[in-house]
Amino acid sequence: MQTFTKSERLCSKVIIDEVFKTGKTISLPLFKLFWIPAPQVQEYPVQIVITVPKRSFKKAVDRNKLKRRIREAYRKNKAPVYAALSPKAYSFMLIYTGKKIAEYNEIEERIIKLMERFIAEQNGNEVL
Repeated sequence: MQTFTKSERLCSKVIIDEVFKTGKTISLPLFKLFWIPAPQVQEYPVQIVITVPKRSFKKAVDRNKLKRRIREAYRKNKAPVYAALSPKAYSFMLIYTGKKIAEYNEIEERIIKLMERFIAEQNGNEVL
């Protein structure tokens, strides 16, 4: 289950625009998660797009390094999300909001907290 295949990535520009414009938001230090229920049937419970703004990181090398770290942290920690959401499907947009290149451990810790908060919100519980 620790894979991150092409079909788990959100590629549709129409859906990405919809997620950004009408999606609900969860914010934590370093990340902002926009999400909507998936508008179409999909193979996986979550399709995600990961972005790092060019405004904050001018060099593509830095943006790509962060995206690799974020993808790896998500890939390793997505199983609880999939288990909690299995009959439903969602489209995610994960935006890195930090101003410095964070270490992998910090990114992984924040991804775990973000996913826990999303699951709690879907189950009707409020987590601080």
